[in-house]
Amino acid sequence: MNQNLVLVVDDDSSLRRVMKMQLEEAGYQVALASDGEQAGAIINEQRPKLVITDLLMPGMGGLELLKQIRDNRLETTVIMITAFGSVETAVEAMKSGAYDYVTKPIDYEGLVLAVHRAMERQSLLEEVRSLRSALDERYGFENIVGRSKRLLHVLDMAARVAQHDSTVLLLGETGTGKELLARAIHQNGRRKNKPFVTINCGAIPKELLESELFGFTRGAFTGAHTAKAGKIEMADGGTLFLDEVGELPLDMQVKLLRLLQNGEIEKLGSTAQAVVDVRVIAATNRNLPAMIEDGAFREDLYYRLAVIPLALPPLRERKEDIPELVQHLLRKLKARHGHPDLTMAPALISHLCNYRWPGNVRELENVLERMLVLSSGNQIGVSDLPDEMKQTPPAQGSFLFDLPENGISLEGVERELLLRAIEKFNGNQTQAARFLDISRRTLIYRMEKHGLRRD
Repeated sequence: MNQNLVLVVDDDSSLRRVMKMQLEEAGYQVALASDGEQAGAIINEQRPKLVITDLLMPGMGGLELLKQIRDNRLETTVIMITAFGSVETAVEAMKSGAYDYVTKPIDYEGLVLAVHRAMERQSLLEEVRSLRSALDERYGFENIVGRSKRLLHVLDMAARVAQHDSTVLLLGETGTGKELLARAIHQNGRRKNKPFVTINCGAIPKELLESELFGFTRGAFTGAHTAKAGKIEMADGGTLFLDEVGELPLDMQVKLLRLLQNGEIEKLGSTAQAVVDVRVIAATNRNLPAMIEDGAFREDLYYRLAVIPLALPPLRERKEDIPELVQHLLRKLKARHGHPDLTMAPALISHLCNYRWPGNVRELENVLERMLVLSSGNQIGVSDLPDEMKQTPPAQGSFLFDLPENGISLEGVERELLLRAIEKFNGNQTQAARFLDISRRTLIYRMEKHGLRRD
């Protein structure tokens, strides 16, 4: 699009010349057309930022030209010129998409002011489109880096569910990218131009959580001098992302259940129900079924949240993605910190691939940033790794035993391995988890599954 070009369309040649002179004095480039057909050719070829067109002309008039611009989805602002007696028709043109109109005889000072306003509006629209395009690019599924089968399966499911309003529950350890996936689901759905509101249920004190989520009325509590909308109300029409939903206290779970069942909320201090239209995406690194057994999480809420459960695999279970992830993250970090010439020693990749990454992708990014910032040269290598990562773990040896003829219980084998590892390290869960090459959270989950924590 020509950022400073105005197209004037009028069958009156003298009017065209005067308008051209006035607009050029105001600093604009001006193209001229005598009718709608000629204007259409100029629009397609030169893409003016603004079109000023007479409403009534022989052949194609202003309304038909406006329709052609809209039908072709051209991002061009239109101002109509009309005789004083045709103002009602000009108003109809504005309802059809014209930005403004001016009447004959033309007040050229007013025309230039209208052009300034129209150009500012067009610039704002282009900025919004650019921001939306950047969001689409940043939160597209293709920007969740990795080609492992487990990750691709999750992304395929997420892309399909994005087009619907079903509630999604994202499962996975800390740092696996649950919020990034939630944003991608929102950005690729029909609510993409509406708000995406995040609330971390574990980061807000329990006494403030209700007012943050549901809002409050004036006088609801001491200091509530004005009413305030909650996060749910702010997300109306869009998506509400409940991060760490497993941290919600039971009384808040009841209120969230009402939202999911009826689309209703009740502000703190109010007895009336307010209706909201939000899509809910929740995420947790907790074992919700185990919490249900312990009475810490409502079973009915769990099934409302887990309409579409998506489990993001930990980084240690998709190590084939690490080289691509490293390259992606390094490009981003080099741009952020102004180190375009930084390279990476080839030997570094094997160390990064053999590390367990208990903090997953987030930890990987933090380690790379630390290495980049503290590096004294133009290459990062094994010597720049944190001390605990410099020794590459040995290759995993085979664990062999004879299989009994009559079969074996996999659950029993897992339970026995857990017991032996815990006994080997005198009950130290962190050391036992490292020995079994799993995270401490996974160890606790599997201990709970086999009743070992209770025992």
